Amino acid sequence: MLYHLLYPLSSYWIGFNVFRYITFRTTYAALTGLLCSLILFPYFIRYFKRSGIGQSIKGYEPETHQKKRGTPTMGGIPILISIFISVFLWADLKNGFVWVFVICCILFGFIGFIDDYKKIVQGSGKGLSIKVKLLYQSLAALFLSVILLRIMGLSTELYVPFFKEFTPDLGKLYYIFIILVIVGASNAVNLTDGLDGLAIGPLAISFSAYLVLSYIAGNIKMAKYLQVAYIPGVGEITVVCGAVVGASLGFLWYNAYPAEVFMGDVGSLSLGAALGIVAVMIKQECLLVIIGGLFVIEACSVLAQIAYFRFTGGKRILKMAPLHHHFELMGWSEPKIIVRFWIIGIILTLAALSTLKLR
Repeated sequence: MLYHLLYPLSSYWIGFNVFRYITFRTTYAALTGLLCSLILFPYFIRYFKRSGIGQSIKGYEPETHQKKRGTPTMGGIPILISIFISVFLWADLKNGFVWVFVICCILFGFIGFIDDYKKIVQGSGKGLSIKVKLLYQSLAALFLSVILLRIMGLSTELYVPFFKEFTPDLGKLYYIFIILVIVGASNAVNLTDGLDGLAIGPLAISFSAYLVLSYIAGNIKMAKYLQVAYIPGVGEITVVCGAVVGASLGFLWYNAYPAEVFMGDVGSLSLGAALGIVAVMIKQECLLVIIGGLFVIEACSVLAQIAYFRFTGGKRILKMAPLHHHFELMGWSEPKIIVRFWIIGIILTLAALSTLKLR
């Protein structure tokens, strides 16, 4: 909104010309997202406490998690509000990629809200079934893929890290690929969100990486120099990523150990899907496996545990899945697991960015 209101005034005063720069608007989008989160969360935390919207502890979680019972949850709502306020203030609202991002957050946030509502507000302790949740997520991802490919004309070529000219055209299979990326990222983040600050830290790191990649993909000179896909208009996603990073850091202020609030499925499903859709829009889906490697590891640990349990008739690879619970039962303290996982996330992100020069 500020972009549309103030940039046209640059003809009257050159100072308003600063609003044309993505870097300027990204910086203030991050600060706005951070400020909104810091302001909103105290109000929401008090409201959640009064309304009895607190975390329920599943029977298969470690005993140490019993002390978390009743902690306010569904913190994804103020996170999304902070992101939307920041995006509407600083992004170019005529840009289609921005609206695809917003729609993605709304759709997956709504799915997460329904899941949280059934578990917490209704007091059933059980949310949506896995099959129903995956169905809703797949339909939402399919809708987004149709917008990107049919309406916005996004290429169906797949850009593979380490290769300059290997860009296979997936054709209609790209619809399935987009669904797998978005739904996979959404659920991987959801599985990782099991300790205080464990998911939001790597999310902020991942979105910081995609902030850089979005800027490159939207700049024809830089994209050509680094031999990555140039997508006209996608540079505006840089501003969006800045808003997410800021809002995430604001949430981390209250979610750091010991957490005062949890993001719930409304936060983890929407932010995970948002990470996936950003990767798709800038044609860096394959790099998400590295940038979001921590989420991939957590998701794979669950799949491996389930598969091994079924094939061996009840034996387990890990003491408990996802992986962070395994380390808890090994005696690691919660802060130690969180910080070490963050370090892994940073290392993977740096490794992913280094592939820009390894082609």
